[in-house]
Amino acid sequence: MFAFNHTLPMPLLAEYPFAPQSFVTADGHRLSYVDEGGGPAVVMVHGNPSWSYLYRNLAAALRHDRRCIVPDHLGCGFSDKPQNWPYRLSGHIGNLSALLDHLHVERCVLVVHDWGGAIGMGWAGRHPERVAGLVVLNTAAFRSRRLPLRIALCRLPLLSELLVRGLNGFAWPATFMAVRKKMRPEVKEGFLAPYDSWASRVAVSRFVQDIPLRPDHPSWPALVQVEEGLEKLRDKPMLICWGGRDFCFNDEFYEEWRRRFPAAQCCYFPDAGHYVLEDALPEILAVLPGFLDACS
Repeated sequence: MFAFNHTLPMPLLAEYPFAPQSFVTADGHRLSYVDEGGGPAVVMVHGNPSWSYLYRNLAAALRHDRRCIVPDHLGCGFSDKPQNWPYRLSGHIGNLSALLDHLHVERCVLVVHDWGGAIGMGWAGRHPERVAGLVVLNTAAFRSRRLPLRIALCRLPLLSELLVRGLNGFAWPATFMAVRKKMRPEVKEGFLAPYDSWASRVAVSRFVQDIPLRPDHPSWPALVQVEEGLEKLRDKPMLICWGGRDFCFNDEFYEEWRRRFPAAQCCYFPDAGHYVLEDALPEILAVLPGFLDACS
């Protein structure tokens, strides 16, 4: 098992003033998470190839009057990085569910981004009574056949391991391809800190391989279940904050969310990229507190 040693780089991470805690999963792996502040809970679920660092500024802004819970998926951030874990959608949903049970989260607003959409909505669809509201950031939780060429290349046999794990050809390009505003060097280093070797990039690679595009994919049934669970969430307050310059989750996904949740409050940022929290943080912070207050 590969365990990322976070004692050394922690002081070097820009804008990350948190002391992560640990939860041991049923199969014995350590899941890292941030649990800061008090009050109504806000659970923030990241995707690939990011980690809880994606939500650092959101958690810092909200923790004064909210309980901010931000897990690192297994294989990501400061969590363990076992080399032989399946890294399937169902497993990530199970880990999130176990963590929120462990933390006695009875009700929360759920914030999701990228793969966090399928993982977070997978939990929410199973526990709609525990969902006070939903915040959607450039993500999906339903089936789609769309796959950008640059991601498809990272799924090719043999080449995928070399590109993603050997050359860091997924996490590193995201630091400039997923934003429209240039990242400061220290922020870029923060996003990449947990992914500094072949072993530490195992989940980055497996997430890409786990994208279910066809019914014969092992995670297809889990994604179908996630999609079906969205119906149980239709009456929940939803805020959609969407970056319009996302090469992956483009406007087709945005319109699908609006179709499924016609009562959602929508904030569209035409010049923001996939990491919408990097490109439009002030604008999102201008609307998010009011939305959270309405969900309480």
